[in-house]
Amino acid sequence: MNKLINFTVLTSVAVLSACATMHKDSAANLSAVEKITINAPAAKVWAKVANFGDLGAFHPAVAKTEIKSGTNNVKGAVRLLTLGDGGTVNETLTNYDAAGMSYSYIINESVLPVSHYSAKIDVNAISANVTEVVWSANFARKDPSPTPAKGSDDAAATGTIHAVFKGGLDNLKKITE
Repeated sequence: MNKLINFTVLTSVAVLSACATMHKDSAANLSAVEKITINAPAAKVWAKVANFGDLGAFHPAVAKTEIKSGTNNVKGAVRLLTLGDGGTVNETLTNYDAAGMSYSYIINESVLPVSHYSAKIDVNAISANVTEVVWSANFARKDPSPTPAKGSDDAAATGTIHAVFKGGLDNLKKITE
């Protein structure tokens, strides 16, 4: 009887471990990076990007940005983005470096098909009148199941984030050059 109980326990542990591994692997770690070169001084570009409390200053998809808690541009500030279609994205500032012209943030909750999302925006002076902006993120798809529905898979999650970044950076170039 003890052998049967031990076998059952060991089998259960093995099955649970396999399921946990399959679940973990089914929602892979994903990333997206978009870069743009802007023919303008870094200070001018940073002036548009720097305000965590106003992503709409350069991103055309954002209709409204509100600081819901904390102090704008201070680690821990929480902003609520309202998109043009009414969807919302709740984000927390995790690092802010005005001198280094960068900040990092995470998504707490959103309409986007991602989870475990952390991102960074860097503004880098290439020369006196040329700036490179890099927007990067690491995330997983929101639907962690082994067979997510179309539009909820890795390609959709990655494609959405690339499109968000590209839309913002393209407009940033347009309004600062």
